[in-house]
Amino acid sequence: MRFNLRRLIIITIALVALWYLVLHSSLLEAPSSVSPRHRVVDIENRINKLQLQMNQQLTDSNNLLDKVKLHLKKKDHISKEVAKDTIQNELDVESISNPILPVLVIACDRITVKRCLDNLVKFRPSKEIFPIIISQDCGHNATLQVLKSFTEYDPTINVVLQPDLSEIRLPRAKVKFRGYYKIARHYRFALNHVLNTLGHEAVIIVEDDLDISPDFFEYFLGTYPLLHKDPSIWCISAWNDNGKKEVIDLSRPELLHRTDFFPGLGWVLRRETWLELEPNWPEAFFDDWLRDPENTQGRACIRPEISRTYSFGKIGVSKGLFFDMHLRYMHLNAEFVEFTKLNLTYLLKDVYDEALTSTVYSLPEMSADEVISSAGDMAVRVPYSNAKTYQKAAKKLGLMDDFRSGIPRTAYRGIVTCYVRGRRVYLAPDFPWTKYDPAWG
Repeated sequence: MRFNLRRLIIITIALVALWYLVLHSSLLEAPSSVSPRHRVVDIENRINKLQLQMNQQLTDSNNLLDKVKLHLKKKDHISKEVAKDTIQNELDVESISNPILPVLVIACDRITVKRCLDNLVKFRPSKEIFPIIISQDCGHNATLQVLKSFTEYDPTINVVLQPDLSEIRLPRAKVKFRGYYKIARHYRFALNHVLNTLGHEAVIIVEDDLDISPDFFEYFLGTYPLLHKDPSIWCISAWNDNGKKEVIDLSRPELLHRTDFFPGLGWVLRRETWLELEPNWPEAFFDDWLRDPENTQGRACIRPEISRTYSFGKIGVSKGLFFDMHLRYMHLNAEFVEFTKLNLTYLLKDVYDEALTSTVYSLPEMSADEVISSAGDMAVRVPYSNAKTYQKAAKKLGLMDDFRSGIPRTAYRGIVTCYVRGRRVYLAPDFPWTKYDPAWG
């Protein structure tokens, strides 16, 4: 191609020169009245002038040729970069559309982990897409034997043992929280093992006391691309903290929400995010640490209207108190939703934020008492002005009323949504919301 371009330029120059000679041929014919000597000098001057002009034309042509070469070189470099980016994009698309999402089961000393694993195996649609990795802490042999009963017949189920079983030395005032310190240590090891040692791009994390819905895996397959499309989302959770059947819309199993409050209890985390979190991973109470916007850079999670997990673990570090008060009443979804076929772009920040704000603040206002005492299907807004008025309204509606780092459970931009007596209800601040107040709660 470059050879043909050079020939074309040379031929063009020759034609221009020939045209120039023909056009100025009359200049070579001196008037008859001029003497022969002067005629020769004049002709020589004109020839010299013409030669200078032709040299200039040739120089310009060479400059043009150099520019063409440079352009082609740049174009070739750009093409290679585009090809490189295209290959990388194809790899990214492949990892999103055909992901490998290992399930990390956090286990310790409960032989009831068998119930959790039975359900994971029962509902798992693909062994290749969802390999199961069990990380066991505590050195409990009876639990290990239960785990081996799964690994011995299925090579896609593996066990890794947390190597550091040493006691954690704590001051007397914190000894009662030792279990929470061990859990944080175990999580750090397990996540490093799956995401760094094994090199997986992402992981689904479940505790050993969780039941799952029939569409648990479909839920994560359908929502996983959101982690790539929207940098304001850092996790996908299967849990609704206000998931009691009295305050959710049972007719909308496909409905999902954004939340600033980390739900946990069955969630997806990308390696990219783990690399940001791991250097500052806390010694204890990691779940509340993840609920501090400073630690997650103010990003959000996705949660369902109806939970895709259910905790059956009454016995644990919380001594069953939290289970008896809340967990036992949570509703587990039973209807299979094909999330991979749904359009979930409404959950992207630019779309969701504007739609939520414009919807909520255009609704009629009611008090929590009025919502409970009246019937109707029209959505309403219940305003609150401070932590005390929020808690009063939340209790009246049957919601959890506590805060973590100033964030109410399930809240997004200060707004908590629920479904009470046949109507959608939004608890919303009656002031311009900008950020959460850590002093709340």
